Amino acid sequence: MIPMTLARIAEVVGGRLSEVPDPDAEVTATVEFDSRKVTAGGLFVALPGARVDGHAHAAAAVASGAVAVLAARPVGVPAVVVDPVPVAEPSRAMALEHDRDGSGAAVLAALGALARAVVDELTATGLTVVGVTGSAGKTSTKDLLAAVLAPLGPVVAPPGSFNNELGHPWTALRADAATRSLVLEMSARGRGDIAALAAVAPPRIGVVLNVGTAHLGEFGSRDAIAIAKGELVEALPTADAGGVAVLNADDPLVAAMASRTRARVVAVGRSSAAQIRASDVTLDAAARARFTLHTPVGSRPVALSVHGEHQVGNALAAVAVALERGVDLDTAVAALGAAESVSARRMEVRERADGITVVNDSYNANPDSMRAGLKALVSMAKSGRDGERRSWAVLGEMAELGPEAVVEHDAIGRFAVRLDVSRLIVVGTGRTARAMHQGAVMEGSWGEESMLVPDAAAAAAVLESELAPGDVVFVKASQAVGLWQVADAVLALESRVDAGAGDTQ
Repeated sequence: MIPMTLARIAEVVGGRLSEVPDPDAEVTATVEFDSRKVTAGGLFVALPGARVDGHAHAAAAVASGAVAVLAARPVGVPAVVVDPVPVAEPSRAMALEHDRDGSGAAVLAALGALARAVVDELTATGLTVVGVTGSAGKTSTKDLLAAVLAPLGPVVAPPGSFNNELGHPWTALRADAATRSLVLEMSARGRGDIAALAAVAPPRIGVVLNVGTAHLGEFGSRDAIAIAKGELVEALPTADAGGVAVLNADDPLVAAMASRTRARVVAVGRSSAAQIRASDVTLDAAARARFTLHTPVGSRPVALSVHGEHQVGNALAAVAVALERGVDLDTAVAALGAAESVSARRMEVRERADGITVVNDSYNANPDSMRAGLKALVSMAKSGRDGERRSWAVLGEMAELGPEAVVEHDAIGRFAVRLDVSRLIVVGTGRTARAMHQGAVMEGSWGEESMLVPDAAAAAAVLESELAPGDVVFVKASQAVGLWQVADAVLALESRVDAGAGDTQ
């Protein structure tokens, strides 16, 4: 964050100073909502949580070095206090699920106002804000963008998927005077959410990747999702003011957003209509894409280090933004090829010493990302150095699909059969898990190739007893299912095997 006095912060957020001996004291370090991460010179944001109200940790945060606390009431230590906002009905915002008196809404609004002030000041001196949205691929694209924009100078991007009403301003406040690019993921649980995020940190460049079925239960239809995702391109400045909308030409609902923006449109994809285009796409043994990149300034071969054919579209979007920012083509291609996934549990690929490969994509799941991951699994299994390997898909619930949940889970089970996945382990006890398993059984008349187990421990036990050297294991579900435990268990098993390798009887 740029240095800012407490008096100035209070002015920006519409708050008042409490227990502040020196209004000119400056916040010079990061803004944190976790008191354990506060550093000297920082600002602590007090929000209500599931188990405890952040206001209860105000004193500890100041003792750890915070200059002050952003709070909804006096807390006995230096604070910028904003008045609670009356709560008429429960908020759908994830960060406000435990807000009972409006204190969280007030503090969150103040955090957004602070982020906006900082971003406005920095954009006036050269910062470019890039917003990314889509039903799938936001985090992977954000990571690629951070890599290809790095040659221009320091980049700030969210860790993992900090893409909601809390993570968005928190990330924006990481930017300082040295930052050249601020890359922000933008998610939505309803209409107006992306517009609100864009108001916190107005983007000059917006990327829309796709319109799928993630959050279908909240939106009701893909058309409604498209309306929400298109709020990003509506928020961009005009073409004359430097606004650029990067749109996926291969997705009709995204391509149609060209009519909703005043910004200049750059189309990306495999379509002949795309200005930034990929052709001759192939996958290597690790499901890493190779393709020919075509741009208005030339064509180049590209070899990605990230896994899955779906990364081609993400890479095209990243290149488009890089070229718009002034990165030369050769530099962008080199950065793209060197970029690796930096966000945990997203197509993390690790190979054990015995050749068993674990693909941990367990951070989250929706039907589109599930299909993309399964395709990568099969590609890796069929491209083994010593011939085709067995493929294992360990899958769990995809959340927030509403009335279509059973149908979508059934379809994923059938899709696994059509791809010829060797073994499917469905984890869960609910109707959606049963639907996925039954879909597989009905589609393929499988016997033991598909099994339904109650939890992650049971899935790990099956793998421990049945995995053979060279097998490929793909793990994916919505975050709440916790299937990373399966990936961790398979990798930990190697450590136990290695530790006992020298034992004698």
